[in-house]
This record gives sequence, structure tokens and C-alpha cells, in this order.
Amino acid sequence: MALFGKKKGVIGVDIGSSAIKIVELKDTKKGYQLTNYGIVPLPSEVIVDGAIMDSSAIVEAIKNLLAEKKMKTRDAAISVSGHSVIIKKITLPVMTEAELEESIQWEAEQYIPFPISDVNIDFHILEMAPGQPQMDVLIVAVKKDMINDYTAAIAEAGLNPVVVDVDSFALENMYCINYDIVPEETVALVNMGANITNINILKGGTSTLTRDVSVGGRQITNEIQKHAGVSFEDAEILKCGGEVNGVDSKDIDAIVKFGANALVTEVQRSLNFYLSTSHEGKIDRVYLGGGSSKIKGIADVIAERTGFPTELIDPFLKIGFNQKTFDPDALKKDAPLLCVGVGLATRRPGDK
Repeated sequence: MALFGKKKGVIGVDIGSSAIKIVELKDTKKGYQLTNYGIVPLPSEVIVDGAIMDSSAIVEAIKNLLAEKKMKTRDAAISVSGHSVIIKKITLPVMTEAELEESIQWEAEQYIPFPISDVNIDFHILEMAPGQPQMDVLIVAVKKDMINDYTAAIAEAGLNPVVVDVDSFALENMYCINYDIVPEETVALVNMGANITNINILKGGTSTLTRDVSVGGRQITNEIQKHAGVSFEDAEILKCGGEVNGVDSKDIDAIVKFGANALVTEVQRSLNFYLSTSHEGKIDRVYLGGGSSKIKGIADVIAERTGFPTELIDPFLKIGFNQKTFDPDALKKDAPLLCVGVGLATRRPGDK
């Protein structure tokens, strides 16, 4: 979905429920190069199920991050997820893109659980085989209230929101610029956030199933806080396998394992749903991203439970960066949080 034109660049602004991540890439003859990035944590309950509860906290965080990182670019690509985002793959009679543009409201109405007047709708034609009477179309509907809340916060922070994407598709963009696409290979991209996990299953680089589930690593952090009597910051350290003075790591391992199993169960359900409804009946590999992919042992648990090879995704696998500007170890540590931001940073105003 990313286009490699000479259009003016944007910064990718990923507003998550636990942190805001901003990524800027430069499009060069050798491919994308990382020019800047930053991460700033958000207080809990600022974002709930993808909805903004405290816009002033978001505005302040973005302003501070832009100033700290000395970012000059003001055009921004943002993304949304959660229950206010509906993604459906539908089959329609073959028609031109212009014809579909005129009829999409009527075609989509039966698949959208909200009044059509309350949502913005977009579409992408996935497959149109020559001589076939039907075509597969991906439709996306997002409640206008959510888009307005996000774009208003971005604008108040001094940015110009030129692209509104969906987390799952930003994840797909990131994957497609970093990994070789094998036509018959099916991969599951799992972005594990604090409160929402985005799942996008691709066959040959094309999305076949997307799903957002309201579960993430924040529940595990809360359990560690409650049982170990530690701060939120210390609980995050413990969750990812770090050590905190006065806390027995064996006790934490049990809490993390219990919480991780609940998270893995939701991922497994989505993968099983795909397997039961698709003609392929296979998933070749699972790639994990997002802050909660850093939970100790989570990739091993998913591999064991599903039987699918599972690994952390690398959003900078084919993206160059200056090692004098960016510490490779620090970038590797931050990389899981930057997956959506990288995908957004590849977008350009007016692309599809």
C-alpha cells in the first residue's frame, strides 16, 4: 500500500493507549532511511478502547516530543483502531473504481453496524481476476467522531493531519517494505499494545483478515502492581523480564505467565478463526510487534500454543539509519513499539 513517489514526506504519529510514538523516514534511492523518532509515555486512561478521553494530555505530549526531537515536518499520518473501526472483505460484481466510488455507501451499509451518516468509508479493490464476474473489496468504516477527535488533537499540537490510516494497515505497510513477499505464504502480523491487540493476516502480502481484540499487556502490568506492591514503572520493568530491588522474580514469572496466557488465548482464537474460514488452512509464520511483544517469553508461548513459528518483527530490517545518530542497541530496544509508526511514516498525502 505504500507508494514510493517523490511526494512530500510526513511524520508517522502512532497514538497508543500507553505511549505516543513518532517516526520520520526519508525516501532515498537506496530505500527508506530513518531520520528521527521519539517515544513519550501517556498516563493511563488517556486512551480507552481507541477513544480519546483526555485530549489535552495528548496535545501536551506531542508538543513536548516534537520540541525534544527538534522535528520540523508538520504533515502527519495518524491511525486508529478499536470498536469504532470496522473492516470487512466483501465480494461484489466487477465494476470500475469510479463506479464503486459512487455506490460504496449503499454496498457497505449492510455490513456496518453504525448509521452510514455517522462514519467515513473507504475501500480498496483486492482482487479482480480477468474474465471473472466478481471481485474482492476491502471496506473500512470509521466513526466520524473518532476521526474528528484524533485530527483535532493533532491539529492543536501544531501538526497537519494529511492521512488517517488504520493500525492494522500501517502494520502491513511496515511489513511489506521490510520483508520479501512470497506469493503463497501466509503470515500473521500481531501488534500487541497495552489495551488493544491488532491482528492482520496476509497472504502474498495482501490482507485477508483483520481483527482488533481488547486485550493487551496493561492487564499484566496491573496484576504485577497489585500483587508485588510496586509502581507502574517498576511493574513494566518486571513484566519484560527486568529486575527490581526487593521483588522475587519467581513470583513475577507466575503472574506474567498467567496474564500472558490470557493474551495468547485471544491471539490463538483469531488465528483459529482464520484457519476455520479460509481455504488455505495454514499460517506459515507469526510476527509479533507492539510494546507487549517484549513480555518475557511471549513469542515462545504463542509458538507452543499455536504450532506456528513465531518471532519478533523488525520494523528496521531494510530501513537504514546513521549509527552516529541512533544507538543501535537503543533502537533495537524501541523497535517493537515503532511498528505502526514506521508504517505510517511511509504514507504520503493523496496515496491509496
